[in-house]
Amino acid sequence: MGEVSADSVTLDLLRDAWETVRSSPLGVINTPMIPWCQTTLPLHLRCNVHIKLENMQRTGSFKIRGVANQFFRRPEGGNFVTMSAGNYGKAFAYASKHYGSKGKVVMPETAPVSRSILIQSFGVEVEQVPTSCLMNVVNRCVQEDAMTFLHSYDDLDLIAGHASLGLEVLEVIPKPDVVVVCCGGGGLLAGVAAAIKLSGCDGTRIYGVEPDGACTMYRSFIEKKPVGMEAESIASGLAPPFAGTLPFELCQRYVEGIVLINDDEIKAAVSSLYRSGLVVEPSGCAAFAAIVNDKIPELEGKTVVCILSGGNIGKDELVNFPG
Repeated sequence: MGEVSADSVTLDLLRDAWETVRSSPLGVINTPMIPWCQTTLPLHLRCNVHIKLENMQRTGSFKIRGVANQFFRRPEGGNFVTMSAGNYGKAFAYASKHYGSKGKVVMPETAPVSRSILIQSFGVEVEQVPTSCLMNVVNRCVQEDAMTFLHSYDDLDLIAGHASLGLEVLEVIPKPDVVVVCCGGGGLLAGVAAAIKLSGCDGTRIYGVEPDGACTMYRSFIEKKPVGMEAESIASGLAPPFAGTLPFELCQRYVEGIVLINDDEIKAAVSSLYRSGLVVEPSGCAAFAAIVNDKIPELEGKTVVCILSGGNIGKDELVNFPG
């Protein structure tokens, strides 16, 4: 990351990125935030939960926020390569088509075929490889084909774009007690946490949620450095090969803790949300799953924000979840 560190992330930088995201030609939406009590979702906790519906975002997930800021700050007509399990790749492909850029997405073999087909429909090339080979293929594209690597979670412009979600939350609830966010490589969690804490909400507790089979940030917190692992989870979007360096730094500074959920809890959360009329993918419902399974400490009587981060799940995938 060169000279970039957590100190590079200032409130001015994040507000500037928010303006870029809001005015982006990619059509990023200020997604609704609804009180949990106005849904049919079950909640046994006595707290005031608000749900940020980022599953309704353009391209179906929060990823378009970071992509909007990344592409704005790079030359038009570039030749970019990235790695993604699906959601970043979809937003990247959408932006590539709009900006007339050439693009390639290196995807893990485990990613659903439907994601690969969708990304290719935007005119972007896809290469599927074992997860352990993702960076090797990206590096080959950079060296042999002179492509520019756009990182899907460890990038300052991307994280600053994701921070727009945190700033939107504060427009509705200026001083939340607790904010719960999914965590894969850590880009969204880092951006949201930095936005909220740098805005003066020192008392707000922010928690990241990871699958126990893909807990790179959780392990990074323990080892006090970014680590990788052979990640395996139904939430493929939360299973990167390693935690991001800049996200790790920011999460260490601004996040209270990382909590873990298992795949059964994720499956039940997808089904529960679907029964209430909300289509949310496994990766997108991690924060919800953590709240309903009592993984977040001391929520009684608190104002809580839960981020539903993505809704990219096909009918073919939904049949695998309990009714």
